[in-house]
Amino acid sequence: MNPIRSFAFALVLLIGSPAVAQDKGTLDPKPLPPLANPSDPKLAAKELFGRRTTPADLRPRAIGGYARGCVAGAAAIPVDGENWQVMRLSRNRNWGHPKMIGFLQRFATRLPAINGWPGLLVGDISQPRGGPMITGHASHQIGLDADIWLTPMPDRRLSQAEREEMSATNMVRDDWLDIDPARWTPQHTALIRAAAQEESVARIFVNPAIKKALCREAGAERDWLTKVRPMWGHNYHFHIRLACPPGETGCADQDPPPGGDGCGAELAGWFTPDMLNPKPGKPRPPLTMAQLPPECRRVLEAP
Repeated sequence: MNPIRSFAFALVLLIGSPAVAQDKGTLDPKPLPPLANPSDPKLAAKELFGRRTTPADLRPRAIGGYARGCVAGAAAIPVDGENWQVMRLSRNRNWGHPKMIGFLQRFATRLPAINGWPGLLVGDISQPRGGPMITGHASHQIGLDADIWLTPMPDRRLSQAEREEMSATNMVRDDWLDIDPARWTPQHTALIRAAAQEESVARIFVNPAIKKALCREAGAERDWLTKVRPMWGHNYHFHIRLACPPGETGCADQDPPPGGDGCGAELAGWFTPDMLNPKPGKPRPPLTMAQLPPECRRVLEAP
């Protein structure tokens, strides 16, 4: 396997198949049925974390890695702010580490000055206690990942039905080789550039075609492109990942991204026939509680 494809597969394992932003929610969410044997050691951890609807009453901490961990003391971003609105409320994924919630609120207030948008449409952050999700992401487990729609917030409050059923905007051409010029704007470039320039942001994931557009439009100042990493599935939204908060030793950062702007051979490798038409892989078995940090058991069982 060539190095670029191998690196891409490693990213897929870390991020997983992201829940696409346009997948509809429901106006009548139903609680999951009780588990017959919640103490079964073979039970997928996602079945346990997916049934916790409130955060753990513990000191805020990100525990473990982005794709193998949990979050204690999570906070919820309010569903409405002056410069943001939360989408797909039925998923109950507007929870995160307080550092992420604070970041999103502060960043959203800057939007009118950054690119003229009224604000952000916020997608999935994490579950109330983090951990693996029953559907969608492999990451988003420690409250330090968030999906932001590539659709500007309208200048009115969306209805509950709109938040569940409205589709995000696909920014990529049908052939997946570049952005759709009828939809992509300089405001999108300004938005992602501003997010990448935030010190606490470790990575931003975008579709490879969007990375190509950013490389083309970045201009002379290109340092911020290092954080912007290509990944399939991010054509309707972009994914912000914060670094572990200082002092939280139980949180595992990723290795720093490779140096340079990532606009050369690495990016070109995403547009080969093998990468554009990958063969289906064998799904990995779901994580069990034994595969998560031991502290996640305390988070799961806390009041």
